[in-house]
Amino acid sequence: MVNSTRDVPIICLALALAAGCGAEPEPGGTEGSPDPAGYLSDIRQLTFGGQNAEAYWSPDGSKLVFQSTRDGASCDQIYVMNADGSDQRMVSTGRGVTTCGYFLPDSETILYASTHLASSDCPPRPDRSKGYVWPVHAGYDMFLTDTGGSEPKRLTDADGYDAEGTVNWEEAKIVYTSMASGDLDLWSMDLDGSNKTRLSTAFGYDGGAFYSRDGGRLVMRANHPPDGEDADRYGELLAQNLTAPMKMEVFVGKADGSGMRQLTDFGCASFAPQFTPDGEHIIFSSNKNNCDSREFDLFLMNADGAKLRQVTEFGGFTSFAEFSPDGSKLVFSSDRNAQSRYEFNIFVADWNGPGRVR
Repeated sequence: MVNSTRDVPIICLALALAAGCGAEPEPGGTEGSPDPAGYLSDIRQLTFGGQNAEAYWSPDGSKLVFQSTRDGASCDQIYVMNADGSDQRMVSTGRGVTTCGYFLPDSETILYASTHLASSDCPPRPDRSKGYVWPVHAGYDMFLTDTGGSEPKRLTDADGYDAEGTVNWEEAKIVYTSMASGDLDLWSMDLDGSNKTRLSTAFGYDGGAFYSRDGGRLVMRANHPPDGEDADRYGELLAQNLTAPMKMEVFVGKADGSGMRQLTDFGCASFAPQFTPDGEHIIFSSNKNNCDSREFDLFLMNADGAKLRQVTEFGGFTSFAEFSPDGSKLVFSSDRNAQSRYEFNIFVADWNGPGRVR
């Protein structure tokens, strides 16, 4: 889920997932067939200007929470808006950098990660002499606020990175990525921050996780470097609170972290996976058509990894897709229609593909 959008066109993946591109995006891009699969219709742009990403629905479908760098700010803060794009307002503190907002079951409380307790300033950009890397800021902790932007309540206090949190509304559980174990692992906790439990133990990065609607499964992005040079580089970067996001694959498993298995094997940057509301399909973003490029589009596959289909072909960066609670709409981030080099906006479209709640 991620870091400042400026550090990514990839954003949180950068994460391109964190993922990231080997090159920064050009404005706009050349748009091909906007919807080669015929799954999207009535595409509407909700934000205009700035760097806007990771928009996620409230359980009642009336609002979206998203992260944005705008109005002269140097790094991301958390905003909410109505589902039609109206009434956009900041709900984080305006200090530090934030990432990955997500609604709790009441549609009023918001979970997000922030570095504001470590410093009121935006963190420095990563050293690009180390290659395409993105920071896993040690100052990130998880907080709760509300749609009015009340004083945030802290949920995590472990040393190192705690971020990328999402919520299962049915089981009232949070899944997030933490350095509490000394590695970038998945953890879960209750909505009040209690019962913190480590879910993954494989060496490497596990993150950007989302629950299935029934709370029984998790889908995530991961990079588990094999022993040798790749593992050594991962460890060296992590000691500097950095990681290299160029190679990420999509994994799925049980909600307790067991039975995780790899679904993609593109050797590229695949991230931001989400289940369809019926749990039978997964949508995600990837540059699989041109590894290490800036061209990320949305893809859909069955929940077992079969029957891959391309959903968008905008010619630039498109990611962070999430279905509305009833599955009738899809929200996503894209540089489609961008008017400047680092502009990303939030779009919503009607969803005509599989996975809707009937």
